[in-house]
Amino acid sequence: MTRSKRMQPVQRVAQNREQNAVQELGQSQQNLDAQRARLEELRAYREQYARDFEQSGGSGLGAARVRDYRIFLNRLGEAIRQQENLIEQCCSQHEQTRRQWLETRSHSQAIDKVVHRYRREEHRQQERREQQEQDERTLHTHRK
Repeated sequence: MTRSKRMQPVQRVAQNREQNAVQELGQSQQNLDAQRARLEELRAYREQYARDFEQSGGSGLGAARVRDYRIFLNRLGEAIRQQENLIEQCCSQHEQTRRQWLETRSHSQAIDKVVHRYRREEHRQQERREQQEQDERTLHTHRK
């Protein structure tokens, strides 16, 4: 069995690991995007709620209603801060996943290069053998 054929299982394992890492990276990116979208929704909701509060303030609101608006706005602000923290964690996790993918890709590419080099060497050896056989046949034919 040639060296390139012996390396094929190793190559398949490396490629499978790289594919798994790509999938994890994609899922990580989707999660990060979803968390960012959620943050934008929260911010938009807070802005809309604040606008509504300002508009309704002109018609005269009771003290309890003003207090409730402020409490709710504070809760929205807290939810936004928590979402920002979550996004920071997701960014860190995504970066770690990206580094893992780069590492597995690099490993897979290195194995691919080795297999390619082995195949080139095997091809050259095969060409040399064929040339040698042809030379021997030619020499044998001329001796007769």
